[in-house]
Amino acid sequence: MDTKHRYMAALALFLSLISSGFAQPSPAHAVVLHAARLLDIETGKMITPGEVLVQGERIVEAGSSVKHPAGAETIDLGDSTLLPGLIDAHVHLFLHPGPEDLQTVEESVPQRTILATLAARDDLMAGFTAERDLGTEGAGSADTAVRNAIDQGLVPGPRLRISGNAIDILGGHEDANHFNPAQHVLSNATYANNKDELVAVIREQLKEGADFIKIYQTGPDSVRDGKLATNYQYTEAELAAAVQETARVGKHVAVHATGEPGTLYAAQAGVVSIEHAVQLSDETMRLMREKNIFAVPTLTIFEYFADHAASPAQAARDRELLDLHAKEFPRQLAAGVPFAVGSDVGPFPHGTQAREFVLMVKYGMTPLAALQADLLNGAKLLGWEGQIGALKPGYFADVIAVPGDPLKDVSVLQNVKFVMKGGVVYRK
Repeated sequence: MDTKHRYMAALALFLSLISSGFAQPSPAHAVVLHAARLLDIETGKMITPGEVLVQGERIVEAGSSVKHPAGAETIDLGDSTLLPGLIDAHVHLFLHPGPEDLQTVEESVPQRTILATLAARDDLMAGFTAERDLGTEGAGSADTAVRNAIDQGLVPGPRLRISGNAIDILGGHEDANHFNPAQHVLSNATYANNKDELVAVIREQLKEGADFIKIYQTGPDSVRDGKLATNYQYTEAELAAAVQETARVGKHVAVHATGEPGTLYAAQAGVVSIEHAVQLSDETMRLMREKNIFAVPTLTIFEYFADHAASPAQAARDRELLDLHAKEFPRQLAAGVPFAVGSDVGPFPHGTQAREFVLMVKYGMTPLAALQADLLNGAKLLGWEGQIGALKPGYFADVIAVPGDPLKDVSVLQNVKFVMKGGVVYRK
């Protein structure tokens, strides 16, 4: 489907969602969810059977048996497992499969915003009830509008933390480096070339509604003799200025950083998360452990690029990078690096990112550890600790159900059958 027809189909679907009142208020009556199992994510214990009592947008009770108030609706989900709604800590709602450079050049910001609302819906329907959007890739602060529309119940989607347009240097990772310079094709990120410019851009993005700041710190990447080679973009002092400015208003900096020395500079500066984190030095891992800086490995995007490369030569380069990432992942686990779960969905289809759990388990995590990284660490990273990520009284009623037992087969997370967010049933 070409760009024009994709846009028209998206617009038609978007308007149908609005006109049908897809997002409904939480039911006034109590709801009891019943299933064969319920995962206590904090203890790792599988409770049988499992029930959750929901009133309005919050959980009232969860366990093997809960109160059934008069007039309560019971939803029996059969041989399934109740879990907290999943969290994707690294998404790109404004991207879809296909050449990123052409998307940002050929598609208008209004068009991309409509597509982003549909991407948000697809992620929600796949069980992801909370997400961090790591940059609109040239659409400025349009993700503010998507977040606000979801919060206001105008369109369905996950709870969102958004970063606006990411920040980059002139000629950096997201600049339009491969186009004819005479055409002055715009970068997919906002330029900031020194500390003063970083502070100015950060203030502008926060003014426009960003919940956190995303900075590109490394790139391009290549593997040489089993080691990652990648340029850094900002010094430790420059990143520290960015961290200090965001901390002034109680916010954080996340960085795209695959390897040294850029990852070390980011850890020294005190960022909240290092996205991709392909290869980390011992010192970087020590700092991440001590400062509780999350690594967000995004293994799925590396696999996708290796499987969908434009040429055999590119496929070989992408496969080499994935293999290095897979080799380094257990080393980071052993070093005690804290992890959150993020997929980098966007370049691959929205709603399919539960593949990330499968790969994290494949390369060294247990299913429970992957789920705890997602739900417990994800809630902390997104700033909703004590609100999401567990089935506990007072938490938002963000609940999903999957067939089977995810502690035995984590791939069942790719087959979500039931989705509730804030007490509203979106998939049943």
